[in-house]
Parts: sequence; C-alpha cells; structure tokens
Amino acid sequence: MSQDEQGRRAAQPTTAEANRIEGEAAWIHDHRDFEDAQRGFIATIDPMIIRDETGRAVWDLDAYAFLDGEAPDTVHPSLWRIARLNRLHGLFRVAERVYQVRGFDISNMTVVLGDSGLILIDPLTCVETASAAMDLVREHLGDKPVTGVLFTHSHIDHFGGAGGVIDRETAARIPVIAPEGFVHHAVVEHVHSGVAVSRRSQFMFGKRLAPGPRGQVSAGLGITLPTGRISLIKPNTIVSRTGEELTVDGVRMVFQFAPGAEAPTEVNFHLPQLRTLCMAETVSHHMHNLYTLRGAQVRDAIAWSRYLDEAIRLFGDESDVLVISHHWPVWGAQRVVERIAEQRDLYRYIHDQTLRLANHGLTPAEIAETIALPKELSGAGNRGNYGSLSHNVKAVYQRYLGWYDANPANLHPLPPAELGHRYSAAFGGVEAMGRHAEQAFADGDYRWAAELLKHALAAEPEDKKLRALQADVFEQLGYRSESGPWRNFYLLTAAELRGRSQAVGTFQAANAEMAFGMDLSLLLDFVAIRLHGPRAAGRRLEFVVEASNTDDGPRRVIVERGVLRHEPAGSGAHSSALVGSHDVLARLSLGGLSLSEALDDGGLRIDGDRAPIEELFALLDDFTGDFSMVAPHTAP
Repeated sequence: MSQDEQGRRAAQPTTAEANRIEGEAAWIHDHRDFEDAQRGFIATIDPMIIRDETGRAVWDLDAYAFLDGEAPDTVHPSLWRIARLNRLHGLFRVAERVYQVRGFDISNMTVVLGDSGLILIDPLTCVETASAAMDLVREHLGDKPVTGVLFTHSHIDHFGGAGGVIDRETAARIPVIAPEGFVHHAVVEHVHSGVAVSRRSQFMFGKRLAPGPRGQVSAGLGITLPTGRISLIKPNTIVSRTGEELTVDGVRMVFQFAPGAEAPTEVNFHLPQLRTLCMAETVSHHMHNLYTLRGAQVRDAIAWSRYLDEAIRLFGDESDVLVISHHWPVWGAQRVVERIAEQRDLYRYIHDQTLRLANHGLTPAEIAETIALPKELSGAGNRGNYGSLSHNVKAVYQRYLGWYDANPANLHPLPPAELGHRYSAAFGGVEAMGRHAEQAFADGDYRWAAELLKHALAAEPEDKKLRALQADVFEQLGYRSESGPWRNFYLLTAAELRGRSQAVGTFQAANAEMAFGMDLSLLLDFVAIRLHGPRAAGRRLEFVVEASNTDDGPRRVIVERGVLRHEPAGSGAHSSALVGSHDVLARLSLGGLSLSEALDDGGLRIDGDRAPIEELFALLDDFTGDFSMVAPHTAP
C-alpha cells in the first residue's frame, strides 16, 4: 500500500468499495441541510484562524479547506457530508432578534437582541473563540453590552468561553442563568475522572491528528475542540423546574428542565415573543451519544425521548424556528416538530429494542449486531456521525443490566496480558498469530484482525511488526467509520502505534479553571481519589484544612483503613492544620503544586504538627495522563 509523508496508508480496495456503496444512499445527496446551514449568513472572518495571546492557533478552520471536494475513498461519505456542513462558519440571522455564531468552535453561540443589549446562550468552549465570536457580533449588531448569559448545560463546550464575553464583575451585575446543579456537575465530570477523560478526549475529538482525507475530518458534533483557555463563570440565577419563566432585558424565556438525558443537568427554552425554540443539545442533526467515548455516566434514553415529546406538547404549536447548540437551525412549524419527533423516536427505538432483545437473552455484543434502524429513522438527521447505534445499544444494556452479560465465563476473566500470552501460545506463538492477522487484513476482515492483534500485542506490546500491522488495521477501520469519534480513535491510535504521535497529559491545563468552582469539600474528594490506598492502609492521620479566603468552613481530614474522609472541623483547637488561599489549596489538591512548592510560594502554611500533613502528601499519586490505549496496564 502507498503511504504519505506521515506514514498514512491509502484505502484498501475493500474499504474503497464499502465507502463507494455508502455514497450511493439517496439522502446523502439531499441538499436541504446545506441550504439551511447557509441561510441568513451575514459575515465571517478571513482567515478563519483564531489565535491566543502568544500567537498560537487555537482554532484553524482553514486547515479543512480539503472538504470542498468530493468524498475520497478514505472517508465514509456520511461523515464527509456532516464535516462539510460543520465547516460553514460566520454570523447568521436566524429570526427576528435571534442570531448565531457557528463554526468558530465545536459549539454555537446564540445571541438574542434584548431591549438594551445582548443575551448570550452557550458562549463556546474557550476564551479565545468566544472573544472572536463576540467581536464579530459587535461589528455587525452594534457595540451593545451583554445583559444576560445562559448556560444550557454542564458540558464545557457550552460555558468554557464565558470569560471571553464577560468578566466576573459584569457577571455580578447581570443574570447568569444555568440549570440546577450546573457547577457541581461541571466540576465533577471534568475533574474527578478528569485525567482519564482528558486523555480519552484527545482520541474522541482527534485533537492531535493532522486534518486531511487520511486524518482528522470531523468529530460529527462539530469539526473538533478548540485548544484555548477555559474559564468558569458561576451562575447567579438557577432554573430547576419545567414551566419556570424569566424575563431578561425584555425577552421572555420559558424553560423546560431536562436533567439526566444528554447532560446531567440541562435546560431547553422557548422565546414566545419570537416564536423561537432552543433545544440546547437534546436535539441535533445526527444520532447523539447515550454513552460518550470520552467517558461519562450512561445517559437515560427513555427520559431523553420523553423530554422531546414533552417539548413538542409544550412548544410545538408556538415555534416557527428551532435553534440548537450544535449544527444549524430548522425553520417552519411542521419541520420543527418533525425534527424533534424523529429524534424522540430514535432514542425510544434504541431503548425499547435493546430491552426487547435483552429479554430474549441476547448479550450487548449480540444486540449491537442485530439492531438496525427502520428506514423511517435512518435519514440524514439520525445518522451515527457522533454517537453510533452499536455503542448506544450497549449503553442501554449497561444502564439496566450492567457490565455482566450473564455468561459465567465472564465473571472472572483473565487480564489482558495473561490472555495475550495464552492466546498466542494456542496459536503457536506470537508470530503465528501475526500471520493469521495479516491474512485477515488482506481479506478485508479488519475486525477479526484487530481482535487477533489485540491479544498478540497484549503479550508483546513492543513488537514493532505487530504494532505496524495493528496501525494498518485501525487505519482501515477508521476510514470506514461513519462516526467521527470512532474514526478519530482508530486513526490517532494508529499514529501512536507508528510513533508518529506522542501521548500528552492534559489534565492540569484543561482543568485549572475548574478549580474555581470547587469548594473545599470537592477538592478534598479529589485528594481522596489520589490517595494510594494500599500504601495508606494501616496508617492513621488526622489534621484540619482551612481555606482562608472563602466562606468554606474548615474540614477535618482523617485517613485510616486506606481511605481519606473529611467532615466539618468544628471550632475546637487542632494539633495540626493546613491553611492557605483557595487558589493554592486547589493547585495543591489537583497536583499542580507539590506541598513544598506550595509552602515556599507563601500562600500556604502549616500550623502545629507537620508530620501527618507531610505523610499524607507523600501517599498521593500524580496522574500523568499519558497512558497507552493498547498496551496492558499495571497498577502503580
């Protein structure tokens, strides 16, 4: 096979033929979505590159100019189509007083003209992209103040850019609206499992893949994530129930509270005066995730479907336009209801049919191979460009029945490295196993080749020939993937196997701002996660932690039986106390500072006995976030 300067291979004949057949689907050639995605265009910036204060590009849509052509044989035609739609960018007029900035980020910023200023909904992922979007808005809609901000849900691409459109002083003077539980869920999802999530997100969004027909094309939900500075502005106005209303700068908003579906906490809202309905991220122009590959709690498909049904009943007759936090709007009352209904029935179908087959005894893998969407639900708006039917089916099964498929052989299986050695021996050695995988690859049987090589590499993870072959296999699987995240996972793993991309730990940079929203209790919960339980077992430590510049009361920390717990400290005397500003305690807790560095910095002191505090911090793990995706792992 030919390869380019980055070592990437061409499409195998079986891959090229599979993608050719997929490209013959009639819905791929329906141009209505392209017309909708360009409707109301006002202006954009040129070049479409957004830089940080050092000049580094945090968003570069010009790198995706290759999408102007026809789908190549190395990209699934459905993914190519959504990528071209996601590349359209600029400021768009949606309806009277309603505008969107799209293509400046993976998400959209919606702008509503109030009586005196601008109401901003979901101000993007990072400060730089949000600031660039705001500059474009003010250039064409006037230099108006921000009079309200709404975060529809707790995912970072909908609030991380807030610092680029308002500062904290402004935020104290205007309504900053969010659903109940917003700060807690935003922090927990991005910090407590943040190292693993950050590493997996690199693969899900292809952030380290070079754009191109053999590289990163789209994440489906948008092109990819930007790489700028994250911010967190705390809300001061909370929505906690459906039917709740607010009037912001003369604009009436009626809310639907929709927790536990697409996000742990989320709101949709209706603007009755403008006959505009915003469905946040509960509606999109493809199948969403019931389980997201970056890692998160499994989502509730039946609740999601019911929220969409409720939205139709509440707002369907009063909405002429639908706006969403990704992709493009829908116009016309009938089409608005149809789009929501198609997604409602999509998630209900996946839910019901998974459980129907589970009740016949089928396992998750069997159900994923069995279920297919009916033609009425498999059009352009429900394609698996982000979520996939395969992994969403497994999510439903997991939610109801957990990881166990009821086969006792799976109750206590051997770990990957041991399985690798046993399988290799059964095949007559790693070399023999590799030959079987080579034949499977030549036959276009990529899934079987990947399975064989998974076990061979578990036995011999540094075998260069096996690594190269698995990279070739993953590459072809990526080329055939309709899902952007699947493609990105396959191709970035292939690049790492070839030594063309190095693992990068991103936790500290990505989550430093999240610490602003963490009270002392949440910070100590993360310290508990870092505690090396086996080494701590048999020891008992106790001291008090106090954040000197917050309203948080002091917490007593107790370590015993290999567990760290904490509780209110009360007002009595303490033999040992760790006292510092919230900022220093946050960096210390997250691993951004060592104890000695924090003490030398001057923002931290120890009162009384130093021993229990020093001993605790000697028992904490540091997370590097650079673990392998394919090699077996051993516990530190």
